[in-house]
Amino acid sequence: MTPMVTNEAAYDVILHAPAWHGDFAPYLSEMPAKFQQGSEWEDIHPTYRDRLMKWDGKQISVTIDGDVHTGTYRKDLFADPKNAADYKAKYGYDLAPPRSWTDYYNICEFFTGRQEGLYGTAEAFVRGGQQFWFFFSHAASYTNHPDNPGAMFFDPETMDAPVNNPGWVRALEDYIRSVSCSPPGALNWNSGDIRTAFAGGQVAMNFDWGDTGTISADPAQSKVAGNVGFFLVPGSKEVWNHKTKQWDTFADVVHSPFMAYGGWVASVPGTTKNLEAAWDYVTWYTLMENSGNDVVTGGTSINPYRYSHFSNIDKWTKTFSEAEAENYLAVQQGAIDHPNVALDFRLPGYFQYTEVLEIELSKALNKEVTPQEALDTIAAEWNKLTDEFGRDKQLAIYRSSMGL
Repeated sequence: MTPMVTNEAAYDVILHAPAWHGDFAPYLSEMPAKFQQGSEWEDIHPTYRDRLMKWDGKQISVTIDGDVHTGTYRKDLFADPKNAADYKAKYGYDLAPPRSWTDYYNICEFFTGRQEGLYGTAEAFVRGGQQFWFFFSHAASYTNHPDNPGAMFFDPETMDAPVNNPGWVRALEDYIRSVSCSPPGALNWNSGDIRTAFAGGQVAMNFDWGDTGTISADPAQSKVAGNVGFFLVPGSKEVWNHKTKQWDTFADVVHSPFMAYGGWVASVPGTTKNLEAAWDYVTWYTLMENSGNDVVTGGTSINPYRYSHFSNIDKWTKTFSEAEAENYLAVQQGAIDHPNVALDFRLPGYFQYTEVLEIELSKALNKEVTPQEALDTIAAEWNKLTDEFGRDKQLAIYRSSMGL
């Protein structure tokens, strides 16, 4: 921020989170129109190209990594006849990848301790270790109402923070419950740790960015390669309606795939002395060919975001079996294609909002406060921050970032 604010040409290209657009946008150049055309441009999935790469109607960044949370599970454990019979006897329905959070916690409970060293799941719980994005995936299921788009984080009419309503409380109760079926020490784990745990055979399932999939399918990095399947992050039949202040019940599970982080983007500061060259570099870096190699390589942390990433199955079968690749790509694309996909919020002061959140989440995870107490504090602090930044200004930015 410092060189941009002081008008110093320190960087030609910066890589950052879409969530930081609110702070960076005044200092970024708009992408020249000549780069916003052609097959390479049209190949970028519109959830990224038309929503997360834009700010206030202007194209100020290009996605270099696709980010959405999806689930991964051990097919060998789920297909085992004894596991299947015992699960059905206990819960009254077939063992299968979870569709709802009820399924998720039944599976967590069932597999925890079933074999020595085996646990149900693992999530990122540690402050500073991608913690709040995992919590947000829980919250999306209960608060991203399909009839009230953009109202998950803030009321899009008043900018009040609804993060202490019953939907958010249920999400935090679930998130805390996950600790009980995670390996010892998981409260100190970040997202990298949960990938290692899954690839090492410690857990029956998890949800994460697509990195768990590429790492766990690779025999060079995984003990469970060849036995990996994928699913949409669980949803709920009950979603809190912030307008009516009640739970709405749906006939089927409502999924709300969460665009956690939203994928790294590249931008060009307005101070650069090489504007066209910088944008040319960004477009080269993200070419179908270059990015197509990145997304299939476990450990790059670059996930699919182009149509060609999903359609070019041959690249994926160097690591995945064809069936695994088809399953992985169908779930990844299904999440970002979903009509009820949930976007991360993007506001000036994003770090301040999430810093408050993580402090209170950590207290709740450690049983120092109740979920309701933690969320009441977060709501009060978020409302205070909104007033400090300027409520009307934040409301206009929030509505724009949510496509309202």
